[in-house]
Amino acid sequence: MPITYPVGLSEWVAASREERGRALAGCIEAVSSDREIHAWVQCKIAPGKEAGSLFGIPFGAKDIIETRDLATEYGSPIYTGRIGVEDADIITELKGRGAVLLGKTQTTAFAYITPAPTRNPRNLNHTPGGSSSGSAAAVAAGMVPLALGTQTKGSVLRPASYCGVTGFKPTFGLISMRGVLPLAKSLDTLGFFTNTPGDMLSLWHALDRQSEPADVSVLGAPDPLPPVEASMAAAFQKALDILRGAGVSIRSLDIAGMLASLADAAHIVMCYEGARFHQHRYEEHGARLGDLADMVRSGLQIPTSVYDDARRSINVCRQKVSELYQETPVILVPAATGPAPAGLASTGDPAMNAPWTALGTPAISIPMPVGQHDLPLGLQLTAAHDQDARLLCTAERVFEILR
Repeated sequence: MPITYPVGLSEWVAASREERGRALAGCIEAVSSDREIHAWVQCKIAPGKEAGSLFGIPFGAKDIIETRDLATEYGSPIYTGRIGVEDADIITELKGRGAVLLGKTQTTAFAYITPAPTRNPRNLNHTPGGSSSGSAAAVAAGMVPLALGTQTKGSVLRPASYCGVTGFKPTFGLISMRGVLPLAKSLDTLGFFTNTPGDMLSLWHALDRQSEPADVSVLGAPDPLPPVEASMAAAFQKALDILRGAGVSIRSLDIAGMLASLADAAHIVMCYEGARFHQHRYEEHGARLGDLADMVRSGLQIPTSVYDDARRSINVCRQKVSELYQETPVILVPAATGPAPAGLASTGDPAMNAPWTALGTPAISIPMPVGQHDLPLGLQLTAAHDQDARLLCTAERVFEILR
C-alpha cells in the first residue's frame, strides 16, 4: 500500500496524539498486508502506557527478545508457537514511555547465521542482512519508525547498511539485555533501527538521555582501507571527499590490520561462549538446530587457552583504540564490505562491524549517497566507550553534510 503517514521517528515525536493515532492505523495496515518482504513473525498489538515521550509510536522487536503474550520463537521451527511469558527490560521501558509494540520481527535462527525469510525492501532479490533481518526491513519499508535488534558481530549495523536505514549499537552494557536470548554474553548488545540519524537522536532524547554538540572538525578514517568491494570503497572515498569539501579534516589511521585481528578474536569469543550457552539445547535437539549445531560442535573444541588469548588480544586493541580516540574522537569506517548480496542464502559478511562489537564501543551506520538505482551502502561511525551522545550528534551532522 502507498505510505501516507510519517516514516521518520522525528515526525512522530512532533505529531499530536490525534495524528499519531491516524499514523498508527496506517502502520498496522502496512504490517498486516506485508506479503512480499516477510519482515514479521507475528503482528499483535501490545500497547504501552497512555502517556509518555513515545506515546502511540509503534515499534517492532526482534524475535529473540522476550515479549509477554507474544510469539518469542528465536527464529527456529523448533520453537514455533512458543509464547513469551514476560517482557524484556527494553520492552518494559519503551511501553512504559507509551510506545506500542506492533509485533515480532524475523531473525536468523538463534541470532546466528541461518537466514530468515525476510527480503530486502530496496530490492526483493537481495538479503536484508542478519541477524536482525526483519527489524531492518520493517523500518526500511516504512512499516514502523523504530525497531529493536541485537548485535553479536554485525547484526544491527550490517542490515542497516544493506537496507539503507540507520542502525545504532550503543556502548556495551549501556542498555539492559535482560530478557534477550544470549549468543555470546561478552559481545551481545541491544541496538535500534530508525530511518535517519536525526530520528535516532530523537529516540535518544525520548529515552531521557542527553546530547552533546557535534564536533566534525577532525574525523579519522582507515588508510589503507580494509578489504571491501569496489562499490563500497568508491562510496566511502566519495563520502570522505564530500566531508573534506565541507571543511572537515580527515586523519588517516593505520588500523586495517588491527581490525582484521579483532574480527578473528571476536569470532573465537562468539563460538566459545555460544557453544557453551547452547550446549544443553544441542544435547536436546542435535542437528535440528541447523547451523547452530555446527557452531556448538566446533565451539566446544576451542580450548579455554585460545579463548583467553582472544580476550587478551581484544583488551590490548581496546587500549590502542582508546588512545586513538583521544586525538580523533570519531572514526569512520565502511558499515559493510559491500552492498547486500543477491539471494537469501547468506546474510553477508560482518567483518566491518565485529571489531567494534568486540571493543564494546558505540557505533552507528548511516546511509551514504549512492546512485538512484544502486543498492544502499552505509557509513559507520564509531566513538570511545560511553561517548554515545557525541557519536549520535556527529552522525546527524555528517549525514546532513553528505546530503
